[in-house]
Amino acid sequence: MRCPYCGSTTSKVVDKRDNADDYSTRRRRQCLRCGRRYTTYERIEKVEVVVIKKDGSFENFDCEKLKKGIKKAVDSERLTEENIDEFCERVSRKAITSPNPITTTDIGNMVLDWLQTIDPLAYMRFASVYKDFENIKELKKEIENLV
Repeated sequence: MRCPYCGSTTSKVVDKRDNADDYSTRRRRQCLRCGRRYTTYERIEKVEVVVIKKDGSFENFDCEKLKKGIKKAVDSERLTEENIDEFCERVSRKAITSPNPITTTDIGNMVLDWLQTIDPLAYMRFASVYKDFENIKELKKEIENLV
């Protein structure tokens, strides 16, 4: 770490504070050469998770995009923002720890499995877009499988 005032690489940490919200560490340092104090931050580098789309192309995993899709299907009285955030975190962890790139089909099936146990109506709303039913018979068959 270089002192922003004199450029020296020798300093001592005077105070250290961890921030649980964004997983960062704030350090107050004092330069051993000029004696001035300055602040540094240490953050975990964000891991880019690649998702394979249905057409074979690659895209970075976007938790916000997943949340938006789920929110369109759910009733906010049955599922809270916190429930959706927790689920998206689980999907994100699975995508990060998976030895192979995760596909959008895998993610969609995880959402369907989760919604099926929590809110069958939200499941049908999500499935109607995700599964792209071609006719009423397919939709009816899905409802019968759900019940």
